[in-house]
Amino acid sequence: MSQNIFEGFDHTRYKDEVEERWGKHAYAQGDRWWRSLGSEEQAAWQERVARLSSDWASAAERGEDPEGEAAQELARRHVEWLRSIPGTPVNSPGGDLAGYVRGLAEMYVVDERFAANYGGTAGATFVRDALRAHVEQAL
Repeated sequence: MSQNIFEGFDHTRYKDEVEERWGKHAYAQGDRWWRSLGSEEQAAWQERVARLSSDWASAAERGEDPEGEAAQELARRHVEWLRSIPGTPVNSPGGDLAGYVRGLAEMYVVDERFAANYGGTAGATFVRDALRAHVEQAL
């Protein structure tokens, strides 16, 4: 993938929304983490996100079964990625990983900004269904 794919990336774009949904502490913790990364670490993290999104969209386009091996491997990678993000409910004492994943999975479908990351509503629906299955099978 192009190294410039995230040129102009602004992690503060959704600050108000994040603070409203999850609180100022969650935003501040994530912001502190992001700013602590060097430019190479930020680029590597962005590439990881882009690769995961692309792999999800490709699997959906191929018609993979959301409960099948390929989709469940993507779901495992997705949850691993979510666990790496400070400030999320997963990283809070008593955090509800299963509930967090279910909630995000649903948001991927109902919020077109998220759905776009997975090739649109159909791709996001595939991601949601695969993550739901993963929660039931592995979390």
